Amino acid sequence: MIPVRMMRKMVWERSMNKLSRGLSSSQIRKPRSPSLVSLDLIDEWSSTFTRSHSHPIQKSTANNDTARIIDGRSAAEEIKSSIAIEVSRMKESIGKVPGLAVILVGQRRDSLAYVRNKIMACHEVGFRFSIAELPESCTEDAVCDALSNYNKDASIHGILVQLPLPQGREPLFIPCTAKGCIELLLSSDVEIVGKRAVVIGRSNIVGLPTFLLLQCGQCLQRHHATVSIVHAYSENPEIITREADILVAAAGVPNLVRGSWLKPGAVVLDVGINPIEDPESEHGYRLIGDVCFEEAVRIASAVTPVPGGVGPMTVAMLLLNTLEAAKRALCFT
Repeated sequence: MIPVRMMRKMVWERSMNKLSRGLSSSQIRKPRSPSLVSLDLIDEWSSTFTRSHSHPIQKSTANNDTARIIDGRSAAEEIKSSIAIEVSRMKESIGKVPGLAVILVGQRRDSLAYVRNKIMACHEVGFRFSIAELPESCTEDAVCDALSNYNKDASIHGILVQLPLPQGREPLFIPCTAKGCIELLLSSDVEIVGKRAVVIGRSNIVGLPTFLLLQCGQCLQRHHATVSIVHAYSENPEIITREADILVAAAGVPNLVRGSWLKPGAVVLDVGINPIEDPESEHGYRLIGDVCFEEAVRIASAVTPVPGGVGPMTVAMLLLNTLEAAKRALCFT
């Protein structure tokens, strides 16, 4: 009899193999990020830490020079347009299209926003989409069962377990957000060779994989950066971040990074997506980042907005991986 833990590992490995089976295409600009270790270092960014480093938000003035906005939506649309062409060609040639499945546990607002964006993106490029919604109280076996069921479905070529999972559950796949960050830097012609980069946050969702990609990722073998990580226990984090030519903020704390944290001319990628109550918004809340945009835009040379920055590129990377997995599974070139 096979132990339950071993069975889970077998299901996970089969799912990873299915997700990662991809062919390169000269028509598609694709990332080449390496495998990453499965390690999650959870930071508790305490209210004491946040208050001790907070200052009133400084509004920008019309006369000040402002940073170039790194438009994640525009870059993602370019990739999605290429994907849509490939999907159309697949449908006409073999009558099949890529399929993406999402497993959603719980009702976190940020996760719901991510999933809505994934559904819209799939419809835009012509993917089949399926979602399994599980309650926050569900067992780990229930998540594994949903993963296994999708793994047996020949029409599904990419399986995504929406992270973060409720506390106490292990992540089941490597996320695309880090890939999205690197692609934004490359597509924006940001020089990385020899530059000093700082990543705020060290989760396995963004912080750790971004750290690894910036430092030694396959797509950056000729673009070596010197990379540091700032976390909730770092002393004087603003001193460290002020040395960064490239700053990636992924702490999950609204407006944590102020203008005083930034080196003049730095490139800032804001991965944070924090729901703030707003009765006038469609869903009753609006999203802001980890970076105080009003201050950063006056100091940085380039900065991603929230929303409309890293998020769209993350979804584009997910679609791209699913397309490549479908092409391999269907022997389509």
